[in-house]
Amino acid sequence: MEIIKPRHRRIRWGRIAVYLLLLLGVIVVIYPLFYILMNSFKPGTEIIHYPNRLPSQWVLTGYRLIWSQLNLPRLFANSLFLALSVTILNVVLDGLAAYALAKIPFPGRDILFGFMLGTMMIPGILFLIPTYIIMYRLGWVPGFRALIIPGAVSVFNIFLLRQFFRHIPSELVEAARLDGANEISIFFRVILPMSRPALGTVAILTFMGSWNDFFGPLLYLNKPELWTVQLGLYQFQTSVPGENAEQIWAAIAVITLPLVLLYFLLQDQFMAAFANVRFK
Repeated sequence: MEIIKPRHRRIRWGRIAVYLLLLLGVIVVIYPLFYILMNSFKPGTEIIHYPNRLPSQWVLTGYRLIWSQLNLPRLFANSLFLALSVTILNVVLDGLAAYALAKIPFPGRDILFGFMLGTMMIPGILFLIPTYIIMYRLGWVPGFRALIIPGAVSVFNIFLLRQFFRHIPSELVEAARLDGANEISIFFRVILPMSRPALGTVAILTFMGSWNDFFGPLLYLNKPELWTVQLGLYQFQTSVPGENAEQIWAAIAVITLPLVLLYFLLQDQFMAAFANVRFK
């Protein structure tokens, strides 16, 4: 008679291996944030000589210095205005474009979508000089419009939303059309309420991209009253190694905090969007 050995040990070790991998992933993600916060509470000499050690004394010197040397409320207001403006425009405009490509049949739709995807293969640096010339001739330099208008649409966001919209039942759209609703009403009343995960993902990615943008503000915002938090951080960069170390790490911690909070608030929507997208 053959004896069947229990498999519970194999399953248990498999779960342990999975948990260890997940724990490793958590450490990889959390450690950079911990490293930033740890160094932001150190004196300058400890940051330079012992960057990987816990502070021997916890100080707020860096935070006091950036508050006195930078106009933080103004920098945050500028960055928040830019990021929210670009995010709202992307959610609306990219959503409308994705809805048309996913649910409205028209001649050349697939060709147009393929052409749009093809533009993603062109390096953005090639558009730098032509875009600057256009913005300058329009009189938008210096000013926020030079960053908001060109950043109002993203082909990647259109692609992501289109893939999500394709899995919304077309019967709902057809039923709304039979009831007399126009395409704008269908988009705002039918599509958007069912697309919170995808819209949340677009909002996170767009907000993070705009908030972290350094080169665009450096190019177009050449007045101190228009600076963003990234340009404010740049003011502490010097040719002397270790100078302003306390201010730099404290400013990095302050700048990073809004992005971390935003992700934790919308992480469920972010994961749900990619779980429902089919890349085909």
